[in-house]
Amino acid sequence: MIEEPKSLRIGPDVGRRPSVEQVAAFQGVPTGFVVDAMFGVGAMCVDISPLDTSNVQVAGPALTAENRPSDILATLGCLRYLKAGDVLIGSAQGWQGCAAAGDRVAGMAKNAGAVAFVTDGPMRDYDGILEVGLPCWCTGLNPGSPFGTGPGQVGTRVMVGGQPVETGDMIVADRDGVVVVPFAKIDDVAARLGAIQDMELELDAEVRKGLVLPDPIAALLDSDKTEVM
Repeated sequence: MIEEPKSLRIGPDVGRRPSVEQVAAFQGVPTGFVVDAMFGVGAMCVDISPLDTSNVQVAGPALTAENRPSDILATLGCLRYLKAGDVLIGSAQGWQGCAAAGDRVAGMAKNAGAVAFVTDGPMRDYDGILEVGLPCWCTGLNPGSPFGTGPGQVGTRVMVGGQPVETGDMIVADRDGVVVVPFAKIDDVAARLGAIQDMELELDAEVRKGLVLPDPIAALLDSDKTEVM
């Protein structure tokens, strides 16, 4: 016989956060730069996109909620543990049958200090969410209401958009999508961002000047590594 589960469980790392300096290193950085600094990994799947397509960029520590499909109790439980600057991650285990949150949840999360909400489910109350002003990334819209009965977990490891997310990981999100930087790799990734930005700006300048074919590609085409059929 299975023991009756607790309605909510709070993980031991619910208070883990990167330093102010670590968070600052990712402010204003495009998600593409962050993925490049992690050698091509860390991006959530393309199903998760900004609800409002205006030009928005956020970066902050994750606080995770693991919900059962069609339930949001863990997301609501996170409201007590949110810290200013957090990105609330509301896992719906990919459930698309109802909304993973709406304008009231978004409003309460913003009141608690969240700078964004990310979920692998849809959302509802589009106009209300825009009025609240909390940037949200989700899989689309669904008018169905979720339950709030649990069980669920706050501050534990979740899978969202194909990426593992733990509380304290750095989340960077913009119009291109959402990227997860594991807590243990924050410093290493931040240290590479400057070089990535320099390379990108240099290539941008060359394209504006009329660049058609990058030198490495030209060299490859002219080498014995290319065969003309």
